[in-house]
Amino acid sequence: MREDALWGYMGKILRVDLTTGTIREEPLESGMAEKYLGGTGFGAEFLYREVPPGVEWDDPENRIIMASGPMGGATVAGAGAFSLVTKGPMTNLAVTTQANGFWGAFIKFAGYDAVIIQGRSPRWVYLHIEEGKVQLRDASSMIGRDTWEMEDVIREDIGAKRMISVFGIGPAGENKVRYAVVAGDKGHVCSKNGCGAVMGSKLLKAVCVERGRRSIPIYNKEFLRESAQALLKAAKEHKGGQLYNWGTGGAFSSHAKAGSLPVRNYTTNVFLEHEGMNGQYFRTHLEHRDKPCWACGMVHTKFIKVAKGPYAGVEGEEPEYECMAAWGPLIGNTDPGAVVMLTNLTDRLGLDANEAGWVVAWVMECYERGILTRHDLDGLDMQWGNVEAVKELLTKISMRQGIGDLLAEGVMRASEKIGGEASKMGVYVLKGATPRGHDHRAIWSEMLDTCISATGTLQSGARMINPAHFGLPSVDNPFSPWEVAGLNAKLEGWFVFLDSLPICRLITIEPSLTMKCLTAITGKDFQVSDACTIGRRIINLLRVFNFRHGLNPSLEAPSVRYGSTPVDGPAQGKTIAPHFQWMKSFYFELMGWEPSTGKPLSHVLASLGLEKLIGDLEERQE
Repeated sequence: MREDALWGYMGKILRVDLTTGTIREEPLESGMAEKYLGGTGFGAEFLYREVPPGVEWDDPENRIIMASGPMGGATVAGAGAFSLVTKGPMTNLAVTTQANGFWGAFIKFAGYDAVIIQGRSPRWVYLHIEEGKVQLRDASSMIGRDTWEMEDVIREDIGAKRMISVFGIGPAGENKVRYAVVAGDKGHVCSKNGCGAVMGSKLLKAVCVERGRRSIPIYNKEFLRESAQALLKAAKEHKGGQLYNWGTGGAFSSHAKAGSLPVRNYTTNVFLEHEGMNGQYFRTHLEHRDKPCWACGMVHTKFIKVAKGPYAGVEGEEPEYECMAAWGPLIGNTDPGAVVMLTNLTDRLGLDANEAGWVVAWVMECYERGILTRHDLDGLDMQWGNVEAVKELLTKISMRQGIGDLLAEGVMRASEKIGGEASKMGVYVLKGATPRGHDHRAIWSEMLDTCISATGTLQSGARMINPAHFGLPSVDNPFSPWEVAGLNAKLEGWFVFLDSLPICRLITIEPSLTMKCLTAITGKDFQVSDACTIGRRIINLLRVFNFRHGLNPSLEAPSVRYGSTPVDGPAQGKTIAPHFQWMKSFYFELMGWEPSTGKPLSHVLASLGLEKLIGDLEERQE
């Protein structure tokens, strides 16, 4: 009954207009699947065509696109992921951000490939999706509730008898904190560029999907079973099983030894206590149990309980690496129990742990240097490692109370507001957002990637990809400007392709097996080269969107502190500053963009089937 172009797809898009309360189904357009695949690709295309220049992030005409793809709901580990695409408040540009869990599978079982949300509700609501029935329901009783409480209240409100997946906002999103997240399934987050603030601006508390009974059309189920098993096996065995055994925190000590662990707002590069806070420590000394995502035997996160110390008895999601970094070395804390407490508080409030960690670290350095006083900070003693003060400050930020109102704007805006030396101490990209939880002064590939990325987070991901899988040599010297910039450009497309399937990046260690899974689902012979072409098409689409919405290429650069030279530790004396502009231009050239501006060249857009963008780019407003 289905054309084979729709193997892996449900063939329908759900559109919700919050202003009018209108809900309707639309067919998946012919050619969309082949050109953009799903997930981030679908989101980028809908954002481009429906959010013209002049529409700001909090405008009712901004869109939130939540999209699954051909992998969604298939019996492939990590295939419960989905991509959220919108225009976000940190950069006022596009953002694509992913979350794992169950939502990406359940939306397919309900009969849809994606949900497009527009308008602004006249009152607080949440969207309830079940097979054959979609409605907007009153959310007034949930306002002020954290993201975990939100799920419990929704389950009770709808009387759910089947499994549900809920993604929504906490107090931070309700109060339009610029780095609010969309969180769900008690521990998973769409975290980049303030997507939670966009949801808050629409008076939308959450999107809930009940698991339906629709079956996903799979072209070759037996081939998929074999390929999926091999893919999971490769992920489990990667690097001797480090991720499988210890989670993302298993690399914590490796970063400390390489100088890429962020410590005290980049004022030092040394954290001697790392072995008491890594993934090995957490899983050896803390009580834990499995907390799997859809169809995933990787179980890379756990539900844990703190065993000793002032936070003994605290239970919650096992901190991912970036939360360990944010609430450990970045703020001068050495208590792993406090890391668990602050990680779960951040998720419940609906704050991005990365930006929040950089904000707190900046405040602590300002406090240490006398730039901010206890009076300025509403009486809080923000010395390094004072986690109780951090706890109170995060709550203030989520509510925009007192000093929290300024800090809710993020590091860049807060540091510029204070001015003077404080403006030089913030770690951020000049476009407006902070990096992930690393000291990128020791990972030049990720600093370049973060500054240029159109997605709001890593786009190339060169450090996490084995170049040999793509027929490329590895970087011999991670501080070589031409090697780093060159490999970043040559590996562009793969990560964005994965986010368009979408599937957890931690599973797709072996690209050829990923392609086999996709071929088994769709019946089309996908090669790695096809994947990178699709990814590059989406990257160029987002790039043109950003130019049309005011992207200034000169702001694709690190702040003073972000691009500074480490004064100690393994990366002491290594500085990207003299090379950064050349690296950026070299990367632009290899991408087929103007070396001076990063503007995609017409022939490159045409080669990717994006001819329609050429005129738009030429007519963009300066």
